[in-house]
Amino acid sequence: MRVPVVDNNHQPLMPTTAARARKWIEKGKAIKRWSDCGQFYVQLLVEPSGSNTQDVVIGIDPGKKFSGIGVQSVKFTLYTAHLILPFPAVRDRMDARRLMRRGRRGRRINRKAEFPSRAHRQRRFNNRRQGKLPPSIRTNRQLELRIVSELCKIYPVSEIRYEYVRADVDLTNRRKKAKSGKGFSAVMVGQKWMLSQLGRFAPVVKIEGYQTASTRKHLGLAKNNTDKSKSEFNTHAVDGVAIAATAFVEYRQYHTAKVDGGDWFGSVAITPALFKVILRPPYSRRQLHLMVPVKGGVRRKYGGSTTRHGLPKGDLVSSPKGIGYVSGDTEKQVSVSNANWKRLGQIASSKVQLICRSNGLIVA
Repeated sequence: MRVPVVDNNHQPLMPTTAARARKWIEKGKAIKRWSDCGQFYVQLLVEPSGSNTQDVVIGIDPGKKFSGIGVQSVKFTLYTAHLILPFPAVRDRMDARRLMRRGRRGRRINRKAEFPSRAHRQRRFNNRRQGKLPPSIRTNRQLELRIVSELCKIYPVSEIRYEYVRADVDLTNRRKKAKSGKGFSAVMVGQKWMLSQLGRFAPVVKIEGYQTASTRKHLGLAKNNTDKSKSEFNTHAVDGVAIAATAFVEYRQYHTAKVDGGDWFGSVAITPALFKVILRPPYSRRQLHLMVPVKGGVRRKYGGSTTRHGLPKGDLVSSPKGIGYVSGDTEKQVSVSNANWKRLGQIASSKVQLICRSNGLIVA
């Protein structure tokens, strides 16, 4: 495995071997660092011997509930990740918010009064503007952008390859295809916006699904198509590596005087690499009003990212029950959960020690 390297100005250089990075740290030429996406890297304290870099490509396999990311050079696989996207949670919360909003408006309006006398609030902005992404899809793409931005800080990324889903845009048949399930999907919505955002980091190339499948088969990579919810390399990260590898290998047609055919050109080496499972901390957002009013009209506090002990939710802490993330609190205790957000226990706040503050990601 290769270790990313940045210079003293935080400019990414070519990754090095673990042995060389260890010697740099022992001699005081570099210091240890960790990125928000769970990648260990070193920062040089001296001038590097050179700043020439090779092509490093990020491959993104976007999905509705899961996405795969791979970082590949011609000789090494540098990084792989399986992203658990927040689509289902955000969609459910938007539905709950809609119900609560309708309930509040229903309680506020006096329906016995005539319509002009009712307390209808006028709209504050034009909420019918076009081009707006649904929140559930926007959060999916923003999580992918967050990981790409972190990778671009430690790797000299020359190109980003994104699997693009094509759609039949025949306006006469769009309504029929949407009803039959063959129209636009959640993965396809917002692709144009995503490509424009990725263009801020590096040049973007669109890759189609058949190219991903053929490249994966050519490289001998196995894909798990039976259970895509498994947090393993062979579900989605493998496609991220295959998409990145299309920058180095390509199937091309050739024509000679006697033969017409096609073959693979170029070469790339797929090597063992770091694999991470990344998700957002799934704590509930703060709610001003609960769904059902309590007796007396006073509603209890619900959700939010803060606790009463100076440890925001998502902080990585050490406790007698093990290392985990702050997920809640009581009057005297702190709830600590593992990377799967399963509670390890409720521990007295005096026995919990902070390791690092929350960066909005959980990396397993």
